[in-house]
Amino acid sequence: MLDSNSQNLLLQLYPMLRDVPAAQLDNVLAGATAMHLPAGTVVFDENQPCQGFPLLLSGSIRVIKAAANGRALQLYRVCSGESCILTSSCLLGHARFHARGIVEEDASMVVLPPAVFRTLLSMHEPFRDYIFSLFSERLTDMMQLVSAVAFQKLDQRLAALLASRPTPILTTHQALADELGSVREIVSRLLKNFSEQGWIKLGREQIEIVHASALKEFSEL
Repeated sequence: MLDSNSQNLLLQLYPMLRDVPAAQLDNVLAGATAMHLPAGTVVFDENQPCQGFPLLLSGSIRVIKAAANGRALQLYRVCSGESCILTSSCLLGHARFHARGIVEEDASMVVLPPAVFRTLLSMHEPFRDYIFSLFSERLTDMMQLVSAVAFQKLDQRLAALLASRPTPILTTHQALADELGSVREIVSRLLKNFSEQGWIKLGREQIEIVHASALKEFSEL
């Protein structure tokens, strides 16, 4: 059973649960598990079975597709108030994971057992609408990712990524490379070039955006 603070935060972040009948909501909360995971924890990995449906209360999780050579491409990020569409797909299709989920920032989550997930999906329309909206949003994200990988050069993708973030960006060259599915050496070289253009200032594990408009314009060439 969740403590009262976790319950209140869960209902605040996932309003579709507020309309669940009281008796059914008690059953949902009774079967739920609270988890606290530090950064770097692998939440799920390729070919693993799905153990439940996560509802993130705090922190963030990166979902990546890794290659045999160690390179990885970030598919999407899950933040508080969101959930993982890959998990939904695995639960609906009784399939194993085809990607890896890694805690990016220390995360707290509530995990619903598969049976509870399927019951809510079949009996509670607001929850079903939430899941379908997740599919729609993530499909749009994935189409944008495919388009960027297929039609944009890496330097344009990096410029677009930097321009979309508030400054300063607290990150490492390796983290940016992981997010773009590249390698650190190439990303470092591109960042140095952007710095020489006067578009950014490089610091220790941080990047200050000097001319976001120039980065955005370059990304759209």
